[in-house]
Amino acid sequence: MTATATNTSVKPNRNTVRATQRRELLMLLGFLVVIWAVTTALSPRFLSPANLKDILIQAAPLGFVVIGQMIVIIVRGLDLSVASIMATVAVLSTSLIDVTPLIFAVGLLLGAMIGAVNGYLVAYRHVTPFLATLATMIVLQGIRFAYTGGAPGGSLPETFRFLATGSIFGIPVALIALTVTAFAMHWLLERTIFGRRLKLFGDSPEAAYMTGAPTKLLQVMAYVISGVMAALAGLFLVGYVGIVDNWTGRGYELDSIAAAVIGGAALSGGKGSVPGVLLAALILVSLFNIVVILGLSIELQLVIKGTLIILAAAVYMKQSQS
Repeated sequence: MTATATNTSVKPNRNTVRATQRRELLMLLGFLVVIWAVTTALSPRFLSPANLKDILIQAAPLGFVVIGQMIVIIVRGLDLSVASIMATVAVLSTSLIDVTPLIFAVGLLLGAMIGAVNGYLVAYRHVTPFLATLATMIVLQGIRFAYTGGAPGGSLPETFRFLATGSIFGIPVALIALTVTAFAMHWLLERTIFGRRLKLFGDSPEAAYMTGAPTKLLQVMAYVISGVMAALAGLFLVGYVGIVDNWTGRGYELDSIAAAVIGGAALSGGKGSVPGVLLAALILVSLFNIVVILGLSIELQLVIKGTLIILAAAVYMKQSQS
């Protein structure tokens, strides 16, 4: 009797969550279609194959970052160091090595190590996520400038550039990499004990602890994933731009938080989906592209970007509360 009652009570909750996620995805997709349609009416060049390919390539780095940011937000955290991780990994790995597979291997290892430090500070030293990742951001910035003397000069092999800007059968390699990563992370969140424990911790750390989940390790692993995703994003972004810079990824910390929230991740923890945050990232990148296509001024670009982010977040909040 008890087991039957428990199972019956769980199923409606899962169905409700899935229904809400589908509704949010449809809402985001509708918003994307509207802004694409309006922009195409103003400038048909927006839907040209070359511009669409550019949008998808640019969406890949933000997509990687927002997946990691979402994982951290699910466990009631925040990662302000993602942009600094992107730049630091790009500077160090490309300056030390000139073989593409090793550049990625070293870069991802660095990202994991930095993420582990963030997770240790939050989980074991009880530093608030804001302060812990802000401190990491500043420390990494200092290390980066001290190492480069303000003028980074890493080498970029041709194969490295191909991964960031090339295509296979007309599909950008960066998009393929993001798609594979997204499927893997979606499976991790929705189909594994680890993913369920992450969401349980976000809903109630006390309940997660009572079930025997290693709560501190969950937090550390969330930040490790965020660090790895930021490192991957930094490598793809520097490959796309073609030069190594101390400010690679600047602004991605705020853009990733905005995309995560717009995509359905709850800052209170316990909620988030990979498809939702990726669609939100595509919306943001589209907005960035739109203001360029329409030839708007820098000042107006910032105003429009901020306003549309606020409107999208407001629509999401209203929909999620209804």
